[in-house]
Amino acid sequence: MTREVVIDAQSKEITIGLLEDKRLAEYQRESSDQSFTVGNIYLAKVKKIMPGLNAAFVDVGYSKEGFIHYQDLGPQFKTYQKYIKQQLSDRKHLVPIGRVQRLPDMPKDLTVSDVLTAGDEILVQVAKEPISTKGPRLTSDISIPGRFMVLIPFQNKVSISQKIRSSSEKVRLRQILQSIRPQNYGIIVRTSAEGKQVEELQAELTYLVHRWESAMSQLQKGVTPTLCYEETSRVVALLRDIFNPSFENIWVNDSATFTQIKDYVRLIAPEKADIVRLYDGDQPILDHFNVTRQIKSSLGKTVSCKAGAYIIIEHTEALHVIDVNSGHRSRQADDQEDNALLVDLAAADEIARQMRLRDMGGIIVIDFIDLNKAEHREQLYKHMKELMLTDRAKHNILPLSKFCLMQITRQRVRPVMDVQHEESCPVCGGKHVVKPSILFPDRLEEKLDILTQQLKVKNFRLHVHPFIAAYLHSGFISTWLKWKFRYGFGFKLITDQSMELLQYKVIDRDNQEIDLSESKDAHV
Repeated sequence: MTREVVIDAQSKEITIGLLEDKRLAEYQRESSDQSFTVGNIYLAKVKKIMPGLNAAFVDVGYSKEGFIHYQDLGPQFKTYQKYIKQQLSDRKHLVPIGRVQRLPDMPKDLTVSDVLTAGDEILVQVAKEPISTKGPRLTSDISIPGRFMVLIPFQNKVSISQKIRSSSEKVRLRQILQSIRPQNYGIIVRTSAEGKQVEELQAELTYLVHRWESAMSQLQKGVTPTLCYEETSRVVALLRDIFNPSFENIWVNDSATFTQIKDYVRLIAPEKADIVRLYDGDQPILDHFNVTRQIKSSLGKTVSCKAGAYIIIEHTEALHVIDVNSGHRSRQADDQEDNALLVDLAAADEIARQMRLRDMGGIIVIDFIDLNKAEHREQLYKHMKELMLTDRAKHNILPLSKFCLMQITRQRVRPVMDVQHEESCPVCGGKHVVKPSILFPDRLEEKLDILTQQLKVKNFRLHVHPFIAAYLHSGFISTWLKWKFRYGFGFKLITDQSMELLQYKVIDRDNQEIDLSESKDAHV
């Protein structure tokens, strides 16, 4: 599998697309000045204690107060409080963390009222960004993530990722990290550390410790609430989580962002620094790499799948609902059960991609086409679990119910990706919206595939608006010419002035209209 990253850095927002074999697999778009990013650390002030929730509301400078539960204070919360008081009492000298005596872990059976009061200053980290009407979710169990490891202040143990299977490699990594770990720092070794030498691990550990100490020096300068530690830019954070040697190119259209990314890649993988490339073409970078077209075709309410099927995705406050439809597949004379299984398997492929692409989180309910055989339901369940193995978000998949419903919980850290892909209708003057016009030729091609491959119609006329006909005839090797060779010379393209701009009709050799419309055509 080939992987490329395309980064569109504009003055107001940054868009990142991860392409796997030229197909969009992950998509992120954020404002350049967005604050309250996951991982940011704040010196905050407790505003309200909520005994009924065993939690507190905390002022971190956001319009909505952050929320922290007692369980999210972390076992070393008392040590943190002692450390903060020491730092704030002497704003000229930084207290080395190695000299701080750790206090016993906090008991799990206490309540928030036992350890916090309104007005307390506490150190918190954003665990979840503000979503809808809710403020950020906070934790005081602080961690500083890196490429090979996660640094945890006021811990004294080294933990190894369970995804590292080799026992000898686990022992090797634990011995290395135990020997170089500073006092009062814990470490979680990530999967990407497998096979790395002590020099690389030492370099990143030193870098992470420096970031923590810089954050604590900011704590001494600020007035509550204040930002002490800012997570690396979204571009670097995404690369840090997904970067691997299989990347062929990282394309970026902004020189400053290019330098930032190149420096980061040079730090973590010097031999791969040359894959970072500056795009300077006239065409917008997302258009050049076909990202815009894929966004418009993949992030709408209705999404096409293989085998002629399609899915409809609805988002609510509490959950996401996905409905699987067979589309033109239902017109075939195959066995109904086998046909339903093929459609469901194809839909599962697209649904797994959509969850990553939209960063869908919380509860996801999928209404698959009914399968009567238990072995088919089990096959679909196992297929979905295999597809989700590449998903970095924590998730849990339940077997299908007797109604062929599948329930999935997926870690929600950021709001679901909501992309406005509709366009104002050019016919009615913008009173309504239509599907993206750039995708209209693709929709026509899907119809022609169904007509010729499934319905076995070879002689027909396609009537379209003059503007569409002109577009299909344009170019040295026109779209119409490609279709002619693909679908046979019994196919004719007719310019019809009675057609609306995005309208079409198919007439067979007997001068009868063939109905290729389906329910998904009504969804925008």
